[in-house]
Amino acid sequence: MTRDQVQKEALEALEKNKNGTVELSVGVGKTLVALKHMAKNLTDDSFFLVVAPKKSIFKSWQDDAEKFGLTHLLDHITFSTYLSLIKQDLDYKAIYLDEAHSLLESHEPWLSQFKGRIIGLTGTPPKYTHTKRGKLFNKYIPVIYTYVTDNAVQDKILNDYKIIVHKLKLSRVRNIKTGKPPKTWVTSEYESYNYWTNRVNIAHGPKERQIMSIMRMKAIMGFPSKEQYAKKLLDEQSEKTIIFANTQEQADKFGVASYHSNNPDSEYNLEDFKRGNIDQLSCVLQLSEGVNIPNLKVGIIMHAYGNERKSSQRIGRLLRLNPKEKATIHILCYENTIDETWVTKSLEDYDQNKVVWTEDYF
Repeated sequence: MTRDQVQKEALEALEKNKNGTVELSVGVGKTLVALKHMAKNLTDDSFFLVVAPKKSIFKSWQDDAEKFGLTHLLDHITFSTYLSLIKQDLDYKAIYLDEAHSLLESHEPWLSQFKGRIIGLTGTPPKYTHTKRGKLFNKYIPVIYTYVTDNAVQDKILNDYKIIVHKLKLSRVRNIKTGKPPKTWVTSEYESYNYWTNRVNIAHGPKERQIMSIMRMKAIMGFPSKEQYAKKLLDEQSEKTIIFANTQEQADKFGVASYHSNNPDSEYNLEDFKRGNIDQLSCVLQLSEGVNIPNLKVGIIMHAYGNERKSSQRIGRLLRLNPKEKATIHILCYENTIDETWVTKSLEDYDQNKVVWTEDYF
């Protein structure tokens, strides 16, 4: 299928259902589908509410409206973040939930009172219907049309890809300073991981288990062996490469231009990277949504979080090449740890024939 055909099918699905979600791969044009749906249902006195996780996403709606000759719709659109959704009026003809996976239980009182159409737009709807979010989706915006990344790759709408998972061993070298003055000591990645895993296992109740799990994740994200390996990988690249770091401090360690909220040169660096003036950039999560980078061929992902949405958003940055080209995505993973489980989960929806697991040890 072509991109136009996919958009037409998605639009037809929306027309047949009052409420529902279209699950569309990155690069297919979910914003344009929504704008076309608005145009079909526009009257002089109709108004629409567009909800997104971040204000920065609103610009892509405005840009698409201008690009495709639909600027007249902008006078009929109110934009809101999910944080402010419950404060919005209820008298809209339709609400469009961009990145609909951001919907929370706290939004249900507002949704239950809304009488207009509810449209969801996402590439990653909840996988499991028994979860709270899954039940919320099924009640208000069940998936009514699906066209995923591998469909788009097969139809040559998106470029092909290869994912290489680098399995690393936890270091036993004691080079991690921990504790708080005056009581500090030095430990290793191996000892630190086992300590926090034990704290998870002996936790009393789900709340404490959740806290200990977060502490373990933060420990893993700060282990130096991934930084060293990522730097080695970065130095080997000759194509345009982006590296997704875990923290702003980490993003500044690789000796390349960085993009994050505390770097005053971030926007300048991003523009340089997009234009090809520099061929390597490090960043954190805020680049995951709403930014397209021409000719981006290599990505290095330091942490998968066990979250398919964050991983798919990052991988999606690598799927905007000429369809004849192929992108390479490197994901770093500590073997025989929870990290391996997270990576496996985050890649479940990708073609496993394109995923290679390697054992890379220093």
